[in-house]
Amino acid sequence: MKYDFDHVTDRRNTDSLKWGKIEYMFGGEDVLPMWVADMDFPVARPIAEALRKRMEHEIYGYAFPDSSVIEAVIDRMQREYGWKIEPEWVVFTPGVIPALHAAVKAFAYPGDEAIVQEPVYYPFFPAIRNNGCHVANNQLKLINGRYEIDFDDLKGKFNPKVAMRPPRSRARMMILCSPHNPVGRVWTREELTRIGEIVLSNDAIMVSDEIHCELLFKGSKHTPFASISKEFEQRSVICMAPSKTFNLAGLHASSIIIPSARLRDRFNEAKDGIMPSVNIFGLTALEAAYRYGDEWLTQLLNYLQGNLEFLMQYFKERIPKIKAVSPEGTYLVWLDCRELGLAPMNLRATMREKARVGLDDGFLFGSSGDGFQRISIACPRSILEEALKRIEKAANDIEVRK
Repeated sequence: MKYDFDHVTDRRNTDSLKWGKIEYMFGGEDVLPMWVADMDFPVARPIAEALRKRMEHEIYGYAFPDSSVIEAVIDRMQREYGWKIEPEWVVFTPGVIPALHAAVKAFAYPGDEAIVQEPVYYPFFPAIRNNGCHVANNQLKLINGRYEIDFDDLKGKFNPKVAMRPPRSRARMMILCSPHNPVGRVWTREELTRIGEIVLSNDAIMVSDEIHCELLFKGSKHTPFASISKEFEQRSVICMAPSKTFNLAGLHASSIIIPSARLRDRFNEAKDGIMPSVNIFGLTALEAAYRYGDEWLTQLLNYLQGNLEFLMQYFKERIPKIKAVSPEGTYLVWLDCRELGLAPMNLRATMREKARVGLDDGFLFGSSGDGFQRISIACPRSILEEALKRIEKAANDIEVRK
């Protein structure tokens, strides 16, 4: 069937975090919320139908993933990536972020370090720090409008002799964002292999957040980290979910793929007793998305490609002082606003109070995000165009004042 992504759906008064908290978060009901990774599109028809059918049963007790749900995950990995996984490898959690907390608890000791690559999705930081560990930053390098990995620095982060480390600390694990949020890189197989060789040579664990793995722009191809080799498989925890791809974040269902029985046991021990099981509607939606959501997804990706091209052209022609970093994946765009010459909090105020657009502040993603903003383009094009017009006017006002 044909889906209409141009249609504007009113999400106010629907308990939407994105649209129901505008006044509280941004200081005015007229602010356009473009910050959170949450699409303004209705889900695929087969997913809605599967949820309605399950709802009609009218008993909503404790749930567990039966073999059909597990097979849907297995089939998805084989079909999309040629990666053969086993049923026992799949652990379901109510989201990737709870899984990251459990992974740090399972694989690191208080005082240890976990490596991330800033600017990076900011919930990574509390997942590390709340478990008594330290963040080690293998900062990405922005080179000619594209972010690259500093492999020499990554090797150094595993060196326990580096000065200024906390006493007896070491990097026990790395949390990879693949595709990367917010900079939009889809790491190549070669890049992932180099990262993996460094991680394995230092007897560390790779935890890979791959929640955006199916949201790819033209020319990009995602490679699950653990699919590269058997050695990588046995030292990795792969975090996936249909939530971003199929707009199911509120149903909280993720599949964590852990090939190593030893790592899986440690992960389960860390999460048991503190993490609720996945609810029945989350499991229902996950299976329906993976089995029957591709027609919707194909149309979505085409629409997002059009939104991206529209945004990139708009900034190039009408707001040249803001450089949009063209993403290879996700539906998030990282905006380099440094030429506006504003301090981070002044930049925030300009976007919220002058442009009346609610974006994610770059400094939340680490210090290298100062002067940046993150915008979501997963919305009808009319909303995106209105947001860009508002940003253009605010940027022009800055020039007039100068």
